[in-house]
Amino acid sequence: MTAPWMTEEHKMYAEGVRGFFQTELSPNIERWRKAGIVDRDLWRSAGEAGVLGATIPEEFGGTGAPHSFDAISYLEHSRTGDSGWGLPIQSIVAHYIMSYGTDRQKARWLPALASGERVAAIAMTEPGTGSDLQSIKTTARADGEHYVINGSKTFITNGQLGDLVCVVARTQREGPGSRSISLVFVETEEAEGFRRGRNLEKMGLKSADTSELFFEDVRVPKDNLLGEVEGQGFAQLMTQLPWERLIIAIGAVGAMDYVLKETLAYTRERKAFGKRVFDFQNSKFKLAEVKTKLEVTRAFVDACIVKQDAGQLDAATASMAKYWAAETQIDVANECLQLFGGYGYMMEYPIAHAYVDARVQSIYGGTTEIMKELIARSLDQD
Repeated sequence: MTAPWMTEEHKMYAEGVRGFFQTELSPNIERWRKAGIVDRDLWRSAGEAGVLGATIPEEFGGTGAPHSFDAISYLEHSRTGDSGWGLPIQSIVAHYIMSYGTDRQKARWLPALASGERVAAIAMTEPGTGSDLQSIKTTARADGEHYVINGSKTFITNGQLGDLVCVVARTQREGPGSRSISLVFVETEEAEGFRRGRNLEKMGLKSADTSELFFEDVRVPKDNLLGEVEGQGFAQLMTQLPWERLIIAIGAVGAMDYVLKETLAYTRERKAFGKRVFDFQNSKFKLAEVKTKLEVTRAFVDACIVKQDAGQLDAATASMAKYWAAETQIDVANECLQLFGGYGYMMEYPIAHAYVDARVQSIYGGTTEIMKELIARSLDQD
């Protein structure tokens, strides 16, 4: 279905992105799942195809398009059935730099992100903190013209390939938790004391290089502080969260498109008791429910994309989109897998991967429980 916000330019871009994924990504999905990581060349190819720099300003190697063009990339990516490539992180980090970076930082980092010469990662979560960012222990201590970073991070998407790492760290030892947090960039090839841990074994997202990162007296120039003032990191993160959570909701819609397509194909072909699985009333009713849930979710997410392009997407609405789309994706994957019977439990069938990949959607980017808390707080302010 064509979204109501899509212009002819959006449609042309979608065709190009879809063609890129069909050629460069889809044939390699299974190989990357087995390897636990995508090829580094995929990032450069995506840069050449214009997939990475849609919203980055032209003067920094992009096309200066609104967020909705990145939304197309995430939607088309998830429609391939792949959930492992850490494409959204590139956009999230680029928007940090575009929103808060100095002119020098923009000129230094944005072209490399747009071209795929650099792969971005966000070093936020720590082993003992989870979603509680105000409790992070990683520090960036000022020492002359440098910061010295010490600490460890976990569950970091693009952790093995990422060479431009946005580190959430404390630049002040004392004071309120949120006011001592800053975002400091580490260019890993120049960072003595930086170490990557193991590529973590996950239930799903098998091709995602999700890693531990360690910082031991890593020295970076003070120019690597995002913006020019310490203690702004928490506010910077919170301001960008609506877009990040909308990205997850967009991915959920694309994943549901994929799951429904695969399930329709299977139930039309598979026979039981002398007729197609599709022809049983239970199958038709379940598929009707899935289609309805998908289209209701799509309509809400489309409305959020329009708000995002207009600069009007608030935290509570984005939390609703993330919570609803993630939980609906999990439900849809579960209902569709059931229609595959025993074959749905076999990893050689795409539905099995879609099922396990969906589960994390209600966890990362803020758990469903946190989304409900944020939504409830907004109700108390009405």
